[in-house]
Amino acid sequence: MKGVVLAGGTGSRLFPLTKITNKHLLPIYNKPMIYYPIQTLVDAGIQDILIVTGGRNSGDFLRLLGNGKEFGLKHLNYTYQEGEGGIADALDLAEHFADGQKICVVLGDNIIEGNIRQAADDFRAQPEGAKILLKEVTDAWRFGVAEMKGDRIVGIEEKPKQPKSNYAVTGIYMYDGSVFEKIKKLVPSGRGELEITDVNNAFIREGTLTYSFLDGWWTDAGTFDSLRRATNLVAETESRRSGGPASEDDDE
Repeated sequence: MKGVVLAGGTGSRLFPLTKITNKHLLPIYNKPMIYYPIQTLVDAGIQDILIVTGGRNSGDFLRLLGNGKEFGLKHLNYTYQEGEGGIADALDLAEHFADGQKICVVLGDNIIEGNIRQAADDFRAQPEGAKILLKEVTDAWRFGVAEMKGDRIVGIEEKPKQPKSNYAVTGIYMYDGSVFEKIKKLVPSGRGELEITDVNNAFIREGTLTYSFLDGWWTDAGTFDSLRRATNLVAETESRRSGGPASEDDDE
């Protein structure tokens, strides 16, 4: 299975921080934001990774990441998204890279505490279709929300005013090669974008979408509040793992 990190967009909700840099290069505690989704893929046993970026600062990704040596990778792939066409439009750029293989897609501003290795292994064994990861949240209206009937997902609604459940669809998606055919059949939403929710609903209609629940905390980092939340969560987690708070005197 190959990996795709979607790190395009203008980051308009984080302006003026994003006036001179890409959102995914902003710091989350002690690392650039883009490090976290890459590590998520590496921890899932994925070594062949494509970064989809865009905007005026796309060259900074190459200077920062190089060939991925810091992550134990031998090579990183890059491609460029022109304009703002939505998540599905960005993913469509990965068709040649995927080359018919299964892919795991992570949104560049999604940060998790644990890992997705078990879900990835389950999808590797899944004959066809797609897999998404759900997380119960208190602000489901901010996300794509799964409508459940028993243990089945019967539909996903994007940013609903009245969510039909508290189960948010995280920005981690796994697809077989048919995802690109589905993207080509999409029509732009009211926002003028090709929506990843419409892709997932196409797999639901086929009866080939499965799901898992994500362990540990999960957050995006696309707003000022969620950027702060992500930094605090990572800092607290790093502190627990190291056995105590980092020293504030290190640079003195």
